[in-house]
Amino acid sequence: MASITLGGNPIHTTGELPKVGTKLTDFKLVQNDLSVASLSNFTGKKLVLNIFPSIDTGTCATSVRKFNESASTLPNTTVLCISRDLPFAQKRFCGAEGLENVVNLSDFQEGTFGKDNGLEIVNGPLAGLHSRVIIVVDENGVVTHTEQVGEIANEPNYEAALATL
Repeated sequence: MASITLGGNPIHTTGELPKVGTKLTDFKLVQNDLSVASLSNFTGKKLVLNIFPSIDTGTCATSVRKFNESASTLPNTTVLCISRDLPFAQKRFCGAEGLENVVNLSDFQEGTFGKDNGLEIVNGPLAGLHSRVIIVVDENGVVTHTEQVGEIANEPNYEAALATL
């Protein structure tokens, strides 16, 4: 269980993030067209998993914008933006912002991705949502970097994540 904060108030997650050097657990997440994507859909790609509580908050939106900008310059790299938001909200946001270099995936149905990767928030006002996390995966599905952002309102360390690619 990780201890993080929301506005300086302590809250907790379900567990620990995947360890660097291990394979990322397969997932089934809903795409904007309501089809299901799994890790195998991205075989052979480097992945940046930008995970956050909700697209409709300032910090979450900023992280999507920043990764959208950097994704367009990285070869063989896909940015997956993962939250419990409905696919419709994710699509609306990216459409309104003109963001085309990220893939939105929703864990809205059961939150299985958050539970499987130890990043679901278990108490406080955001209980049930995902904490702010970055996971970078190489072409073989092996985790090369993780970051559990300690204060949910803070942005992740973009440079550290991109440096592992």
